[in-house]
Amino acid sequence: MITLAVLTLVALVAGFLDAIAGGGGLITVPALALAGLDPVAVVATNKLGGTFGSGSATLSFARAGLIDFRGMGPSAVAAGLGAAIGSVALPLAPRGALSAALPLILIVVAVYFAFAPSFGERDRRNRISPRAYSLTVAPLVGFYDGIFGPGAGSFYMIGMIALLGFGATRAVAHARLANFASNFGSLLIFILGGHVLYVTGLAMGAGQFVGSRLGARAVIGGGARLVRPMIVIISCLMAARLLMNAGNPARAWIIHALSGAFGG
Repeated sequence: MITLAVLTLVALVAGFLDAIAGGGGLITVPALALAGLDPVAVVATNKLGGTFGSGSATLSFARAGLIDFRGMGPSAVAAGLGAAIGSVALPLAPRGALSAALPLILIVVAVYFAFAPSFGERDRRNRISPRAYSLTVAPLVGFYDGIFGPGAGSFYMIGMIALLGFGATRAVAHARLANFASNFGSLLIFILGGHVLYVTGLAMGAGQFVGSRLGARAVIGGGARLVRPMIVIISCLMAARLLMNAGNPARAWIIHALSGAFGG
């Protein structure tokens, strides 16, 4: 019971942060691993909690009138299908390569959001149509979410801001919708495989449900002024968290680069 209570509290914090900027999985996944779950059960059970969290945030944004289900529904479906395929392909995933690349990608994400001059609440001209987004970016990020996961919400958001021209709050809202779909699509595969620990997942789901609702309200009230710094901070923290793993090849690359830059 103490372990479940701690995991629920961890999930609440993760849900709050995830609703704003994504990356909650880098808090919940290590917590589940420390609780003694095997690697597949960690991913599967985390998807159950994440489905409650992203669903809660989506509901909050929908009630605020911030989600266009007709226009962006197809991209959510595509994300869910991509995640289901990714979960099936999980045993074949090059997880070492993904772990090495992700910190560098997250640093790029942080730099993009820190210095992008167009980041704000006002929508801009789109570079691709929602249909094109649903055929390209949405299923690709969904596949990544099913096969690996960390940072998927931020990647959905970048696509919506950079390609669809969405303002900050609108992008966060629709990223939660896509993340809910990809969590749910992935979860179905893990349920069929019998990998989900329901008591643990539902306890964390309760925490993420509450935390995500609070995070969504914070976004609705704070808009770009809150979203921008939170994405930068969380992306940097996610990158640092991944680089703490001594077995991550990116860690050695960065240490080598810094040693060369500062003369050993």
